[in-house]
Amino acid sequence: MSYWSSAAEQLTGHTGEFATGESIARLLPGYGPPRADDGRGEDEIRVERADGSALLLRRRYHPLRDREGAARGRLEVLTAIETIGTPLAEADVEILHGLLTREPAMKQVFRLIRNVAETEATVLVRGESGTGKELVARAVHAESHRAREPFLAVNCAALAPSLLESELFGHVRGAFTGAVRSHAGLFQRADGGTLFLDEVAELPLELQAKLLRVLQERSFVPVGGDRMLSVDVRIVAATHRSLRDAVREGRFREDLMYRLRVVPLFLPPLRERRRDIGLLLWHFIERHNARGLRRIVRIDPDAMRRLLDHAWPGNVRELQNVVEYAFAVGRGEVLELDDLPPEFRDERAGPQTSMEAVPDEADRIRTALRQSGGRIDQAARLLQMSRATLWRKRKKLGV
Repeated sequence: MSYWSSAAEQLTGHTGEFATGESIARLLPGYGPPRADDGRGEDEIRVERADGSALLLRRRYHPLRDREGAARGRLEVLTAIETIGTPLAEADVEILHGLLTREPAMKQVFRLIRNVAETEATVLVRGESGTGKELVARAVHAESHRAREPFLAVNCAALAPSLLESELFGHVRGAFTGAVRSHAGLFQRADGGTLFLDEVAELPLELQAKLLRVLQERSFVPVGGDRMLSVDVRIVAATHRSLRDAVREGRFREDLMYRLRVVPLFLPPLRERRRDIGLLLWHFIERHNARGLRRIVRIDPDAMRRLLDHAWPGNVRELQNVVEYAFAVGRGEVLELDDLPPEFRDERAGPQTSMEAVPDEADRIRTALRQSGGRIDQAARLLQMSRATLWRKRKKLGV
């Protein structure tokens, strides 16, 4: 545990009130104990400040002992050598086709992407809304031998079944009212490349059999057609829900599930990627900085703490939107707390009532919405679920 001086506040960006009693490793990602922990010495370390920038420090240290000579702690003197810049400059950051991380769990996902891309295996990407499932699909495509061929995507939950069938498999002229010309579907247009089926769990049962046939035989018949078309398409599917649960509920074919999840990839939510929050934050800031309307070079420590403590139910997409909001409403080189969306500022006086005391799920949702004043983000945090999950439960329960 640590005790923070005023000089440490200036150096790290963390206030003493916030930092005292906290683990140094949590406060300063990249910090590690001295190698010679039982003696005096000097070394250099790279840590992350409260605003997400990287800092190279010289550390001098010696042990603190009681009268009997027993170790009671350690005194460290930190001196700034160089402010390196944003976290993107750090050596442990890994980037893959628009995805970036310093977290071991995500780096393992990157390794799986590279390995599976060398094969023809069908990939199923699991993850909450906003975690970057389409970016993963694009990375699989870009790392494969199909990279020069088309990459096409469709959200299976966004279209009515009749429209989705035509969009996927195409139709011939006269197949239905309004079909004044033939239409090549996504499978035909993606021939030789990759087709990304987002929210595949929402695919209607009547279309699941047709998709299974494409996966098994690499052929299909367009709507209203009478001849088989052959295609060579790699499928990457994605879902925020368990296909096994959908199979048990009778909403998804078991044989299709096994065909789709040959290689499952699980994307961790942003709340489990705490070291990536500052990294991604600066990534999106630099993208907006390049547009020239506003340039942010520093983040106020209060704002950074609020960002680090946020539950991020909308994951990376929510973080991206927060940065866009900050550039739209704020001015100046410092990202202030007032530049963040209202739910971040309201967290100081936000409702703290536990939802565990309300047993019925519909009542729990109503209570959370009432306590949050109808703010979906805050209600989702109270319920410890994502915005998308809250939306689905409200729809299901009629709340």
